[in-house]
Amino acid sequence: MARRFIDISVPLKAGIRSDPTEMLPQIEYVDHHQSAPRMAAYMGVPVEALPEGEYAAVERVNISTHNGTHLDAPYHFFSRMNERLKPGGEPSWRIDEVPLEWCFNPGVKLDFRHFEDGYVVQPGDVEAELARIGHELRPLEIVVVNTRAGSRYGEEDYIDSGCGMGKAATLWLLERGIRLVGTDGWSWDAPFSHTRRRVQETGDAGLIWEGHRAGREIGYSHLEKLHNLEALPADGFQVICFPVKVHRGSAGWTRAVAIIED
Repeated sequence: MARRFIDISVPLKAGIRSDPTEMLPQIEYVDHHQSAPRMAAYMGVPVEALPEGEYAAVERVNISTHNGTHLDAPYHFFSRMNERLKPGGEPSWRIDEVPLEWCFNPGVKLDFRHFEDGYVVQPGDVEAELARIGHELRPLEIVVVNTRAGSRYGEEDYIDSGCGMGKAATLWLLERGIRLVGTDGWSWDAPFSHTRRRVQETGDAGLIWEGHRAGREIGYSHLEKLHNLEALPADGFQVICFPVKVHRGSAGWTRAVAIIED
């Protein structure tokens, strides 16, 4: 049986519109010739003694755990989780505490590219899409959401593009045993620019980060800045997304990959 690997991660890249301005990653590239003088001096030899005057290529990066494709821990959303499952809840897990069992499971894709930018997905939308693709959710499946934002990554409107998952829709998934989800948008929630408008219109601060805040009731993790989801079928694939183990971190970078057995 042939196995296909589909990269559903974005490259960590500077100089593009991947995040709000104050959160953009910075990457300094040091090439083989730039690094050679320091090594030659340390070893007490001339640079010319090194093969073609070269040493090592290396990159220096200034990033947050939320740059690039990453997995958010429940700690990112709130200091407590599982308030619905345990009296008073419990301290939210950090990224080095997220169960690895969550991170390698069968996947299912919800295609919400037709929803307008800023739309907040509701449980009925999830049910309708699952009915359309003929899929019944099973506990611990990884649910990924394909939005319009995926086609805008790196463009000026990326962080304002695509729909987002509302609190009710997120809880609907969690109530059925889902513990890890993902989106190709900048955020699991609707873009902040659209949420801000609704908050100003209604005065309802509960709309802020409502999808994330579902984790207060039932702990879960989600992937953000996925990519290439349009290349996936509706189901019949596996997702692997083990996060980098950042001590006590709120998130960890991941090379998320989908695997299809042909």
